[in-house]
Amino acid sequence: MGRRYLVTGGAGFVGSHTVAALLDRGDAVVVLDDLSTGHRAAVPDGARLVVGALEDAAGVDALLSEGPWDAVLHFAALSLVGESMQAPYRYLATNLDNGVRLIAACVRHDVRRFVLSSTAALFGAGSDAPIDEEAAIDPGSPYGESKAMLERALLWAERVHGLRSASLRYFNAAGADPAGRLGEDHAPETHLIPLVIDAALGRRPELAVFGDDYPTPDGTCVRDYVHVSDLADAHLRALARLDQGSVRYNLGNGRGHSVLQVIEAVGRLCGRPVPHRIAPRRAGDPPMLVAASGRIMRETGWQPRFADLDGIVGTALAWREAHPHGYRTPPA
Repeated sequence: MGRRYLVTGGAGFVGSHTVAALLDRGDAVVVLDDLSTGHRAAVPDGARLVVGALEDAAGVDALLSEGPWDAVLHFAALSLVGESMQAPYRYLATNLDNGVRLIAACVRHDVRRFVLSSTAALFGAGSDAPIDEEAAIDPGSPYGESKAMLERALLWAERVHGLRSASLRYFNAAGADPAGRLGEDHAPETHLIPLVIDAALGRRPELAVFGDDYPTPDGTCVRDYVHVSDLADAHLRALARLDQGSVRYNLGNGRGHSVLQVIEAVGRLCGRPVPHRIAPRRAGDPPMLVAASGRIMRETGWQPRFADLDGIVGTALAWREAHPHGYRTPPA
């Protein structure tokens, strides 16, 4: 018999793919999402959608009272690094307050396991070496700070109440469901791969490449892209690992790709050049961010199935071509 999970933010990018993975293995899933950034159409068939906000403490309590729950998976958050620099206190207050209220509600309703969608934004400016879980926590943005605070709150929830938790620090989530059921649809879009694809397909102006004088092989920033379905698989494996205690995992491929390498891969797969121009650096962009994911590999057997850039880009391209308006209704 499958287990039963509550997923906050399950109408979003990584959340919806994780909901699909839970359903695919026979679990029951309830999604709580206010649809402010997520999409009703992104909630996979078979999941129950409750439209509501984490700010509604009474509503969250009422939903959790429908337990028992095998775990709560928490994806709902404000998540734009740049925006958080413009509105720091909004990010700190919203993400921390909502997260802590949810953790406290889980304790009240005897939920014993909790998974936090965390971030690589915990780790400052990065380095040439892959970043492991022992790297110093030094957030470079209020967004990263809010996730660091929630990780600390979960440590206290375990010490005081025995709530076991997994904090999963993603690097750059990318790609789309290989079966074509789900994809990436943000407004505004800030992730590099869909921006490059839309530039290649003529759906947006030429792409601005922010800086080509970084200390990297081709001068552009290097990032670790991890396929969203591999992230979903990591969540399922982390849930099983919680039977042995709380965990903190960095999630990436362990291989970085530069902005120009992404542009080249998209152009090759699209069969056309990607219009782009070199622009000045953006403040705060580290030259390189690459994950060391050895811990989750050793402890759970997780291995990325989409380890090469072409595999990641190919699924994203298929989604964007099949859904030119994302989950939205095409204009009349």
